[in-house]
Amino acid sequence: MCLSIPSKVVKIDKENNRATVDTMGVQRDASLDLIGEGDVQIGDYVLLHIGFIINKIDEEDALLSLKIYKKIIAQMDAEERKRRILEGDNCPNGSA
Repeated sequence: MCLSIPSKVVKIDKENNRATVDTMGVQRDASLDLIGEGDVQIGDYVLLHIGFIINKIDEEDALLSLKIYKKIIAQMDAEERKRRILEGDNCPNGSA
């Protein structure tokens, strides 16, 4: 099962249509190809799926979700936590 953890946009590369997002301290690049041009700004919270930003979400909802995720991962060590966050990039398309 794949879960999309809210990620905060920290940089936008308009030339390559990509954004750098921060997911609970882990930064990575994501494609903006599936979202309307100009719909996402620096500071927005978004959901990712297989390396693509698929949706912009409300900050309040994002922060509530992050609070819940933090409670879950508090029981994991640092390496397992990072591995689990990064696994989201490799989630097979179509998983629930």
